[in-house]
Amino acid sequence: GPRGKRWQDRLCHPLSYPQEMERQTLTFWKDRVEQELDRVLQFWTKHSHDVEYGGFFTCLGRDGQVYDDLKYVWLQGRQVWMYCRLYRKVTRFRQPELLEAAKAGGEFLLKHARVCPPGNKCAFVLTRDGRPVKVQRTIFSECFYVMAMDELWRTTGETRYQREAVKMMDQIVFWVREDPSGLGRPKLSGAPAAEAMAVPMMLLNLVDQLGEADEVLTGKYKELGDWCAQRILRHLQRNGQAVLENVSEDGEELPGCLGRNQNPGHAIEAGWFLLRHAARRGDLALRAQAIDKFLLLPFHCGWDPEHGGGLLSFQDADQLCPTQLEWDMKLWWPHSEAMIAFLMGYTQSRDPTLLSLFCQVAEYTFTKFRDPEYGEWYGYLNREGKVALTIKGGPFKGELGVVPSEGRTLNPHFTDDVTEAPRSQVTCPGIYSFTQSYLWSTFVQSTVLSTWESTI
Repeated sequence: GPRGKRWQDRLCHPLSYPQEMERQTLTFWKDRVEQELDRVLQFWTKHSHDVEYGGFFTCLGRDGQVYDDLKYVWLQGRQVWMYCRLYRKVTRFRQPELLEAAKAGGEFLLKHARVCPPGNKCAFVLTRDGRPVKVQRTIFSECFYVMAMDELWRTTGETRYQREAVKMMDQIVFWVREDPSGLGRPKLSGAPAAEAMAVPMMLLNLVDQLGEADEVLTGKYKELGDWCAQRILRHLQRNGQAVLENVSEDGEELPGCLGRNQNPGHAIEAGWFLLRHAARRGDLALRAQAIDKFLLLPFHCGWDPEHGGGLLSFQDADQLCPTQLEWDMKLWWPHSEAMIAFLMGYTQSRDPTLLSLFCQVAEYTFTKFRDPEYGEWYGYLNREGKVALTIKGGPFKGELGVVPSEGRTLNPHFTDDVTEAPRSQVTCPGIYSFTQSYLWSTFVQSTVLSTWESTI
């Protein structure tokens, strides 16, 4: 009734009420996120498991029907990671069938992910039975392979998984910092020497993943983590007034559309990566910079109040027309990232403004993306917030896209957070937008729950 609606409105606007309202706000959203996590996970456990070949189907229609049986290595790794993380961190998910599915997915990756064993280059797409279809000349399939193997080790105690994770991690670092020729990308004379924010972001995420409760690996990758953070900060340009997706090798703005390209969701994601790094380092200055320049700045630039709210996918730093066809669509993952980022920022700073922004994004997200009939979330809305694509998973949207929030929040400093696939894959900043509804749906829920434990 009206009184119940007024109470919910209070919980969605904690700035309007005394401090004690913040606790009730967190409790309200914790319960809502927990319920949604259960729904999302049920969708994927029911529809995505390939019991014949191992691994997971991720191309799922609105009702969960498989419309393509190709297997994307990004999403295979993410789903293994998510299942293991939930099994390891959330008591109610300590279910044998969840662990067995994760192990089957991990064995599928061990057997099939590499294109030409014993080489380390992983495929981007595999057939249902594991034959390579396509290879990307980037590091991201390998990154999700690392995440899956490391989390499998932490969950099962089998050291062969950790050896795989560290071996692949060292290969990725070699490609990024010493010699990228093994990626197979030709050097063309007319191509600008650009650095995409996705690369140091992804590496920083892996540093946090591998270093969890491991002093040896924490020490091994300490310098790399600091290097990644500094490389991310170089994307803050124009006297601190714009986060740009691509900069030159010297950390300067590039000319043309490539240089002016902005991705609000990706910048916000970088923000919570920096927040997590700042928490581990005890760096209060970095925390403040991450909140101000990588959370608040891109959010206020990217939020679209004229069309009912929601974050735009791409923007041009000079307010010219973006060239990406989906620039004005509202995709699930920027909103997932914003929920995680604002909740993490609130956890660290206790600034009620950040909790209010979390509520603003969460209310939009749960209202617009959630499918009350079949479960899970839609991934793609038009600018007005209407569903544009009814699929629940595809080449770039899997389970990690939604549940990650709950898993990430299980840790007070989000050190347990899921690694997010780069929103921009070096040459195509929007390509990631099309993969992870399934994995992200699970991830947002997972991260949000972690934060609840540290705030309530």
